[in-house]
Parts: sequence; structure tokens; C-alpha cells
Amino acid sequence: MFGLFKKFKDGFAKTVSAIAAKTAAIFGQKPIDASSLETLEEALYTADFGVETTEEILAEIKAAYKKDKALHGQQAAQIGAAVLKRVLAGAEGVLTEAAAKPTVIAMIGVNGSGKTTTSAKLAWKLKEDGKTVTLAACDTFRAAAVEQLKAWATRLELEIVASHTGADSAAVAFDAWQAAKSRERDYLIVDTAGRLHTKSNLMQELAKIRRVLQKHDASAPQHRWLVVDGSLGSNSIEQAKAFHQSFGLTGLIVTKLDGTSRGGALVGIYRQLKLPIYFLGLGEQAEDLQPFSVDNYVKAVFGLE
Repeated sequence: MFGLFKKFKDGFAKTVSAIAAKTAAIFGQKPIDASSLETLEEALYTADFGVETTEEILAEIKAAYKKDKALHGQQAAQIGAAVLKRVLAGAEGVLTEAAAKPTVIAMIGVNGSGKTTTSAKLAWKLKEDGKTVTLAACDTFRAAAVEQLKAWATRLELEIVASHTGADSAAVAFDAWQAAKSRERDYLIVDTAGRLHTKSNLMQELAKIRRVLQKHDASAPQHRWLVVDGSLGSNSIEQAKAFHQSFGLTGLIVTKLDGTSRGGALVGIYRQLKLPIYFLGLGEQAEDLQPFSVDNYVKAVFGLE
């Protein structure tokens, strides 16, 4: 557990340092004051925690400060952490398997979100957990996406079903499901096309993939996860809403959190959509895709052990 927390802490180094740079004087042992509360407010906004969450954290710390003017930084951090835990109650996604194999996970998102690499990392993680997995390279619009997924599959020794650039993505999904079913694989991970969420042809393509999969299994894809670039901050909320409306998302993976000072954005996304967060991308390596833990996230943000 300590190793997992260290991964979280290291992954959130930029967000934490962005807050800590302003709040080093707050979260120590000395009493806080009005000035330090202003500094905390600025830090939370800068990290993209949003108005609601920031105001709730500050309100509780201020209430405690009114009662006890000797309230010190560590106590303030504990209060802030408790508020954030409450806000994120129910945010941890728990991966469940379908009654009949394979369980299908459709990976959805715009180009640049890290969707294709995350698909490979997820397949590797499931494989490391003792599961059997097939990858489907259904982002056939981009030659780079198919080749990228093939390269990851080769490097991580993953099973993949792919076709040529421009192939019908739904046909690839159809073939991949048949392959996964005949080989009795536990999971089929479908990397879908990644054009802008405002493009109607993308939404039609996603709908077609879903229809084809449901010819095999009416409940497929059991998981429909949006891969969101965490460095976009609150801008990703509108993107998520559009996909949710058209495809009925069941969860989120938030990527690129290791390289941003805006690691609070996932809180706003969760508040808006109430979609569970399954994994966080905290680096470039396969093992840097980590299960989302509210406890580890909150401790990393507030510098608690």
C-alpha cells in the first residue's frame, strides 16, 4: 500500500508542488491566519478544484478557525482532506466482470487524451492481475493509432486484433469479439476512434460499434469509459458531457496527471457527471496506470502521510 501511495504522491508532484509553493506556511505546525487562508484559496483555484469544492474546503477550515484561533496547518490539512473525501464519496470505480466472457471495455476519447496508450496499459494491468485480454484496434481512422497500439501490444506481449487504416471500425470490433469469445478471454478492450466529440460522424461510428457488439452480447460493451486528459482542467467537463449524452458513459480514466498543476480537475468532472473514476494515468510507463484511490488522492493533495 505504501508503494501505491508513493506512486500517487509522485504522480501528483506538480499539483502538490503548485499548492505547496503557496501553502508551505499553512500546512505546517504553526497556527493559520486570514492571510494563509487567502493563500490556500488561491492555491485550490489554481489547481482547478473549482468554485464549489474550494468554497466547501475553506468554509469548514474557517469555521474551525473561528472556534480555535490556534488552529495549525496540519489540522487545516486534515479538515480539507475530510471535505475532499466527502465530495469524492462513491468516486472509486470497481471493475466487474460480465456473467459471460468476454467483458467488453470500450475506451472513448478525443485524439491526444492518451486513449490508445491507456488501452494498452489497461490490457497489461489486467494481464498482470492474471486475466486474459484481447485488444481491438478500432481507431482505424488514424494510421498512427493502429500502429501505436500494435507497437504497445508487441512490447507488452498482448493479444491484438487489428486491420488496415480506413477499415470499418465496427467490423474490427466484430472480429475482435469473435476472437476473444472463441479463445475464452476474460476481457476485450476496444480502442475506439478519437476525433473531436463535436463531430457527428464520430458519434455515429461509436454507435455502430456498440450495435455490432450487442449482436453478440446484448449487454456489451459492459464498460464505456471516457479517457480524459487531466491537464485540460475544467475544459474537459464539456467534452465528457457530450460523450456521456451520446454514448452513456459508465466511468472515467483521467490521464496525464503527472505533468500538470491542475490535478484538481477530476474533482469537478466527478461532481458534474457522478461517473466513477477507475484509473489515473501518472506517467509514461505501463505500470503508471494506477487504480483510483480517494484516500491516496486526498493524502497526496494535502501532503498527508
